[in-house]
Amino acid sequence: MSTFFESGVTLEPHQVIRRPLVTEKGTHLSEKLNSYSFEVHPLASKADVKKAVEQLFEVRVVSVRTQTRIGKPRRHKFIEGRTRNWKKAIVKLHDEDRIAFF
Repeated sequence: MSTFFESGVTLEPHQVIRRPLVTEKGTHLSEKLNSYSFEVHPLASKADVKKAVEQLFEVRVVSVRTQTRIGKPRRHKFIEGRTRNWKKAIVKLHDEDRIAFF
């Protein structure tokens, strides 16, 4: 539960974490380094992501790294556009904790 001073938005934990990113690279990170990737709300800070993961999955978070991913240019016939920008968080857990998505 965070408060953003610039926008006045308060987010609940289920609003901060949008979805887990289950990719080949993410699976490798989870098996070898005990790190998990999530798509998160663009206004969420590292502290918000840490609290949300700890509350939703009942694990201990060691560190959080975030990236703002820029949308790619796309074209359909003669109409040019872009995909949306989104925010990614890579969360490293304590050695004894695991998250099972399946």
